[in-house]
Amino acid sequence: MLDLAGQLHEWIEEGREFAVATVVAVGGSAPRPPGAALAVRADGTAIGSVSGGCVEGAVYDLCLQALQEGETLVERFGYSDEDAFAVGLTCGGTIDVMITPFGGDRAAQAGALAAAARGEPVALARVARGPADLLGRAVLVRPDGSHEGGLGGTPELDRTVISQAHALLDNGRTGTVELSEDGSHCPGGLTLLVESAVPPPRMIVFGAIDFAAALVRAGKLLGHHVTVCDARPVFATRARFPEADEIVVDWPHRYLRATETDGRTVLCVLTHDAKFDVPLLTEALRLPVAYVGAMGSRRTHQDRNRRLREAGVGEHELARLRSPIGLDLGARTPEETAVSIAAEIVAARRGGTGLPLTGSETPIHRAEQLPQAV
Repeated sequence: MLDLAGQLHEWIEEGREFAVATVVAVGGSAPRPPGAALAVRADGTAIGSVSGGCVEGAVYDLCLQALQEGETLVERFGYSDEDAFAVGLTCGGTIDVMITPFGGDRAAQAGALAAAARGEPVALARVARGPADLLGRAVLVRPDGSHEGGLGGTPELDRTVISQAHALLDNGRTGTVELSEDGSHCPGGLTLLVESAVPPPRMIVFGAIDFAAALVRAGKLLGHHVTVCDARPVFATRARFPEADEIVVDWPHRYLRATETDGRTVLCVLTHDAKFDVPLLTEALRLPVAYVGAMGSRRTHQDRNRRLREAGVGEHELARLRSPIGLDLGARTPEETAVSIAAEIVAARRGGTGLPLTGSETPIHRAEQLPQAV
């Protein structure tokens, strides 16, 4: 739902009545992940999607029903072998969709939509399965731990929900959490959908070369905030990288030491020059970032690893380095190379194998491993 925050916040400001259908759980192969949403106004206007087309019509009708009845409801959609023409998912999976009318006391949801529309990080935890009196109840959680709303159960339940939502927000993740009604971590009475709205993850491309220009475009396609950094002002220019969000002229290791990174940050080192690579990678491999890749031939890779060991980089740190960068696609051009790097970044993030799906028995859609609150 928070993916639609800009438009939904406008509807709230205009006093529009609407209902939001949100994917709260998936099973097997499903086209959209938890958090995907379809919103329908009372006048019939619709935005978003919960299934990529398979069940949109049925969910649309449920949104109109929820607006009329004023009640939150949850519906499951799946594929029926007995009736292939029934409303369902042709991919063979199942999705649970929660439909919530907006009206009455929805302060936490409205606050989360407003914050997300402003680009502020926020998490929204909602009861997706549980007692009827708790269904759809919500808590808004901010990065500093402050919150709005509550589930109306025990104080311990609200404390646990806030803790779980904060853990997911820290990682920029959306997912479900199983809890008991008393707030303990034992799966049982309640399923929460926790949606996180966070700024785009960073991609920092070091080395203002022709391959970097193509990688900037690929990074933007993946939804990253892309920075290009190079110590040479003649190469690091807006004219050469018009699609980059930032262009920085500085020594790469010095910039990396000073800038902000997190567990979603992607670092791509395209300089393949020891005087830049070694101090930069010495810094990069010690940061808790999502991905560190470095360009170069296999000979360059071996020489670079030797230099990194001499600089004090340990074997555990070296094992994090993706080098030579990218998947083996047989790429030659800058654009093809950018595709191979982008593919490796996606595989690293989602746990993919990088192998062709043809002839493979591995799942197409993998369940994400969600962080646990401490």
